[in-house]
Amino acid sequence: MTTRDIARSAIESSREQLIALSHFIHEHPETNYEEFLSAAAVADAVEKAGFNVERQAGGIETAFKATSGNGSLHVVLCAEYDALPDVGHACGHNIIAASSVGAAIGLASVADQLDLRVTLLGTPAEEGGGGKIDLIRAGYFKDEHVAMMIHPWPTERLAATCLAVDAITITYTGKEAHASAAPWEGVNALDALNIAQVAIGFMRQQLRPGDQVHGHVLGSGSAANIIPSTASADFMIRSLSNESLDALRARVIACFEAGALATGAKLTITNKFQRFSHMVSHEGVLGHYRKAAESLGRSFALDDQGVALPTISTDMANVSLELPSIHPLLMIPTHGAVNHQPEFTAACKTPEADNAVLEGAIALAWTAIGVAEDGELRKELTK
Repeated sequence: MTTRDIARSAIESSREQLIALSHFIHEHPETNYEEFLSAAAVADAVEKAGFNVERQAGGIETAFKATSGNGSLHVVLCAEYDALPDVGHACGHNIIAASSVGAAIGLASVADQLDLRVTLLGTPAEEGGGGKIDLIRAGYFKDEHVAMMIHPWPTERLAATCLAVDAITITYTGKEAHASAAPWEGVNALDALNIAQVAIGFMRQQLRPGDQVHGHVLGSGSAANIIPSTASADFMIRSLSNESLDALRARVIACFEAGALATGAKLTITNKFQRFSHMVSHEGVLGHYRKAAESLGRSFALDDQGVALPTISTDMANVSLELPSIHPLLMIPTHGAVNHQPEFTAACKTPEADNAVLEGAIALAWTAIGVAEDGELRKELTK
């Protein structure tokens, strides 16, 4: 048997456990840094498969590191398992986690033959927080040579345009007053926020391609006959690179400052989570992923046709600036639904989604095998 055959056999032998893991995570949605059940389930799965597991990696309760093999080429697979508020696993992190576990199991079965070291990192809080960034700062992603994962999507794509993003919380503080008897005694925080949103709306006409600003109001005031003394909102600012994001952020902040200046309200800005960077996919590794996925019957016609890439943001992008990385999009049938919709949540626990867990795991394992057997690329990555 070839190393690919051995890895595939190991993954398919774990099919029942991998699908059960995907379903368990899906049925127990947990948000940023609260993924206690999911993290434990994923760590337990690789521990039972013979991996050495370090729990609470980097001092993060819901992160872990699992390793197998001692080879000269070190491959890291990232497992995400956090959910979104309200809509649960509407980004398919249950599929991500289970497919990375499967790939790790497959690679462990051929680690000695290919001189590999395999690491599965449990990375919490991708949807808002940045668990991978925490792990980078804690010294992880230093000894590995290549990082990879797959992400479920309505279409098959080799990559996405990963925008750098800042997430901020805006709070205006004004002064209450009777809205009819003495409104002039108040400072209207809601007016400040409305002015800022209008300014951002006009600014959008002059945004560069790839720049995005969007948000939602968290709350304001307590009654219609009281001048609102507080107003707050969460906003995300995105751009094609860290450098262009700095410039766009300054323009957006000026809009919020305009609201404060016009009304006299006090403005407070806090970062909601760590900045996600732009992403640089490694073309050589991605080429091996394409061969692996196509051998499983998957097609990249949209990429070949030059169809515009979808835009996302992810802390996997920060990893890509530390070491060669890939983050391809794996198609699951969604019947018109897109990520972050309840219908996508439902699509992530179907027979087709279960098949994607297995094919995602095999594709990732075969990608790593392709890299390991590619002498020139292996030399480039390990130098």
